[in-house]
Amino acid sequence: MEIKLSLCAIRPWQKGDEQSLVRHANNKKIWLNVRDAFPHPYTMEDARCWIEKANEPPATNFAIVVEGEAVGGVGMILKDDIYRRSAEVGYWLGEEFWGRGVVTEAVRAIVEYAFENFDLCRLYAGVLEWNPASMKVLEKAGFQFEARLRKAVTKEGQTMDEFIYALIRE
Repeated sequence: MEIKLSLCAIRPWQKGDEQSLVRHANNKKIWLNVRDAFPHPYTMEDARCWIEKANEPPATNFAIVVEGEAVGGVGMILKDDIYRRSAEVGYWLGEEFWGRGVVTEAVRAIVEYAFENFDLCRLYAGVLEWNPASMKVLEKAGFQFEARLRKAVTKEGQTMDEFIYALIRE
């Protein structure tokens, strides 16, 4: 599966993406805005493990590709139990591609993919309070602000608010 867009493409992670993944993911500015499970520093071993894990079914994690190079990631975590019709969306992009609309385009593509391929009615994403650029990405992709979870997350020793954005399809 590959989704070709105007600024980028979305495709499964594949062997051979390791060097590009490390080059773009090994950036503290990226790490500051994602969960602690995203390694920093980001090593070749981390890249190998991620590519293997990302290709386990079902297909929910994809590389963002610009000019043939994997420069970021976009995906979703399918929920279960009473949350089974919801998925959490996540994304990151190499710093040199920030501000070009690439990640907004990738998020729009994952939204369409999610609703077309899974029995979902709700996609949502959490954003750390110090990341207004990510909030704008979600808004441009059609997500709406739903909640401010006060002092809900801790990153780099700072406890802060998390902003929840959601997109609903009946």
